[in-house]
Amino acid sequence: MRPLTDRLAFGYYANQQNEGGPVNGKEKALLAAKAKVLKALAHPARLWMVEQLEGGERCVCELVDGLGLDFSTVSKHLLVLKNAGVVADDKRGKQVFYFLKVPCVLNFMHCVEAVIKG
Repeated sequence: MRPLTDRLAFGYYANQQNEGGPVNGKEKALLAAKAKVLKALAHPARLWMVEQLEGGERCVCELVDGLGLDFSTVSKHLLVLKNAGVVADDKRGKQVFYFLKVPCVLNFMHCVEAVIKG
């Protein structure tokens, strides 16, 4: 049997309804959407931003100060999170505030910490 990565690449995915059979269009779309969210979270700076937003909305300037990165770099990271549906923004004058669009993403973060701790 081919490795899982090959099976996914060729449209195969073992699930309860269709054991080892081809992935249907809905399953492919859902897997791709899940991968997009996980990829968006797969950077230390973006993980830090998500954790900061646990306490409520933050201005981009606050995130820049906390990370010590350029404004443009922080903005690019926020755009990745926004495009994945993790955060949303609220523009007020010249300032942009970000907040968690789906706060349950923090549950995933806690789960990751549990995996790390073993």
